[in-house]
Amino acid sequence: MVREILDLVGDKWSLYIIATLKDGPVRFNELRRRIEGISQRMLTITLRGLERDGLVKRTLFPTIPPRVDYELTDVGRSLLAPVMAITLWANDHQDTIQDARIRYDASQERNP
Repeated sequence: MVREILDLVGDKWSLYIIATLKDGPVRFNELRRRIEGISQRMLTITLRGLERDGLVKRTLFPTIPPRVDYELTDVGRSLLAPVMAITLWANDHQDTIQDARIRYDASQERNP
């Protein structure tokens, strides 16, 4: 069970969604606009998984057209600190990691 939870939480789209919901409820289409590169299908699948695990709450408003908001639950909010720590770490080290990849790839081309 722990592995399944880590797989979900470690999924890149889950991390983006959790980070995007940190400031409060967001509509589906706004989430999609804020998360670069995510498809409508992947956003739907990931939100359903997060909702199923109790990390995200979905609220449907009976308007025309229907409005759907997503927000973090208390459990989801408790995950914000580690998610934001990973996000900050990635931001701080992205150039170093990119440089390492370039060096590694170049060495593999010379010594296959």
